[in-house]
Amino acid sequence: MPHAPKTGRKIIFLAIALLCTTLLAAQKTQDANQPKYDLSTETTLKGMVEEVKVPAGAKEIAHLTVKAGTVSVDVYLCPKSFLDDMGISFSKADEVAITGSRIKQGDADLILAREVVKGTDTLVLRDAKGNPIW
Repeated sequence: MPHAPKTGRKIIFLAIALLCTTLLAAQKTQDANQPKYDLSTETTLKGMVEEVKVPAGAKEIAHLTVKAGTVSVDVYLCPKSFLDDMGISFSKADEVAITGSRIKQGDADLILAREVVKGTDTLVLRDAKGNPIW
């Protein structure tokens, strides 16, 4: 009977290790599907908001279609819940300046925004290395 507590602890330790391994694998798979910020493709553009796409789900990514000159660009911002927490909203015809990484996701070209300036407001979405701050 004196060995029962050690065996029980081993089983609990193994169960926790298995759970952590499973959670880390699931996180890596989820992260692999997410577009990555690339500092080497960082650019700044100024334009006018053509369309605001704010999904119903709080964790889904809000994005804008911004017209810069004759080109329309899809700009991914952050989860809707982060915009709500910051009290920031965008409307059609807003003039914005965006700093972000130009990337390709599938066949689509888009910008992962790091910073958005609207009027006198600056919304910081990522740190200097491109890591999300939400």
